[in-house]
Amino acid sequence: MSDDRRSVKTYVPAEQKDRWRNHADELGMSQSEFVRTMVQAGRRGFSTGESENPAEPDPSGADPRGDGLETQVETALADGPLSWEELVESVVGDFEDQLEDALDALQDRNRVRYNGRKGGYTLTDE
Repeated sequence: MSDDRRSVKTYVPAEQKDRWRNHADELGMSQSEFVRTMVQAGRRGFSTGESENPAEPDPSGADPRGDGLETQVETALADGPLSWEELVESVVGDFEDQLEDALDALQDRNRVRYNGRKGGYTLTDE
């Protein structure tokens, strides 16, 4: 790993930055480390057509195994043993929050709406 680093700036709503800061604190990470880890994890879901190997470790060292779920499990278990149900709730809770945020954003952009007659969320025709 090279010590040659560059700064990257982005602007997000204050509420989102607060959520990221809190999550980083829960994981014992700096905000920079947390954002690097999120970006690397997100990039694994996109195909660029390049010959990147997603199984390779993150060169930043933020999450050397590249497995956010393992990190979440370790964090959840850091304070002591949890039952299977407690562990599932700990991990799923984060996903439910992310899903809710995504649905809110999509609804704000009028891409998704809740339709009771159709039994759930639907894409809009726009």
